[in-house]
Amino acid sequence: MGGKDDVRVEPVTQADDISRCFEIAAAAFGTQTADSIWMAFNPGWDTPEGNMEGVSRMKSRWATATVDKAGNLNTVFLKATVPDPDKGEVIAGMAIWVQASTVPGHGDVPEADLAKAMDLDALYPKNSSVHKYLYQIDKSLTRQRVEAIKEAASQSPPAILDLELCCVDPAFQRRGAASKLVQWGLDEAVRRGGLEAVTEGSTAGRTVYSQLGFKQDGPEIEYHVDDEFKDRVLPSNIFMRTGRLRTSTT
Repeated sequence: MGGKDDVRVEPVTQADDISRCFEIAAAAFGTQTADSIWMAFNPGWDTPEGNMEGVSRMKSRWATATVDKAGNLNTVFLKATVPDPDKGEVIAGMAIWVQASTVPGHGDVPEADLAKAMDLDALYPKNSSVHKYLYQIDKSLTRQRVEAIKEAASQSPPAILDLELCCVDPAFQRRGAASKLVQWGLDEAVRRGGLEAVTEGSTAGRTVYSQLGFKQDGPEIEYHVDDEFKDRVLPSNIFMRTGRLRTSTT
């Protein structure tokens, strides 16, 4: 089996690769860890129809990524590839890094209206109860991230780089793909002017993040949901951040 030196990380530039990226996310967050938040936002992920819809949503987001005033993509889809004896290489892992800011031209502005951002009615047509639940868990999960974005508005550059998603196909884990996907973003944060990197670390991911310089900020994330949703099992997550990353001139 190959090692870390065999892993190559680069931005996704072809729409066909997105299908494999969604497949990896489903294998990692659906089949392997049964992450209830990821599954709730990707209904039917384990069915042909749900898979097609999930791929379509991901492709749409990839295709409509905006750029900042310097021409950098605000949302970067990454792929980690490894050699394959039959195909030459295969995508083993993927990540999504998002430059976010409340200052126009410096990143994607957090969308306060989750129903609009995620088109919840398309996911769960006319199901206000599920819409409310998804809004509440998303607000709880991303609360500290949103605060960090607001804090960055007074800094230069006035943005952060958020590791929104990082996953590796279980068949290719422990080969260094995850750490390389994370390190790419940290290097990019430096290149973009010394941005702070943040993420919500799952039980599976936080060890890698810690090894690469992320530190836990605050206690375990608490999900604030209505009583009707209290019995639902939600995954363990902690907010993690690097602090402003130093550039070569600072």
